[in-house]
Amino acid sequence: MTLQYQIVPVTVFVQNSTILWCDVTNHAAVVDPGGDLDRIESFIRSHQLFYKKILLTHGHVDHAGSAEELAKRHDIPIEGPNKQDSFWLDQLGEQARLFNFPHKVPDKISMAIDWLHHKDQVRLGHELLEVLHCPGHTPGHIVFYSCKAQLAIVGDVLFKNSVGRSDLPQGDGKQLLKSIQNHLFVLPDVTQVIPGHGSTTTIGDEKHHNPYFAKP
Repeated sequence: MTLQYQIVPVTVFVQNSTILWCDVTNHAAVVDPGGDLDRIESFIRSHQLFYKKILLTHGHVDHAGSAEELAKRHDIPIEGPNKQDSFWLDQLGEQARLFNFPHKVPDKISMAIDWLHHKDQVRLGHELLEVLHCPGHTPGHIVFYSCKAQLAIVGDVLFKNSVGRSDLPQGDGKQLLKSIQNHLFVLPDVTQVIPGHGSTTTIGDEKHHNPYFAKP
């Protein structure tokens, strides 16, 4: 009994949307469906998975742009991020215009969202994910962590040999580094990290090699 995952790159920003599923029930969650829903739906269909929920790490358009459309298509809830990211989810259309985002997105997410908080648990079939509130890239950014699977889906908090940007509205660079040190670097070194963009890595590799945390 294991939590399975598949990374599906979407949008012109090559954002790592992740499909998670319980291999006992085939219940699936789609993390950060920013766009290109045909790619996501094709994988779920070919693997005979059952849509159960959408999980959002944060409210930027390349991560959340198609969340409401996918939720309405399959009558599933949206869970996450933390409510402090309502600032971003209420202006998806403005974000799309600002970043020349080519996908059609709503002006904002109008359906109810199940906001998540630090140390909440999200159930998917027989699997549990722990929620870690990691502000800095955005104020309501969260990470989904499976202790059993030794897997963390970190959105735009931590990247391979880098960290998320903090120069957008409501970003905070010091807070971002603090979130990583206090909530991610305390996880086991073997924890597999799926970032919002780019290659996967591990907590151990980033603790020892990420230049943002290099010891003098």
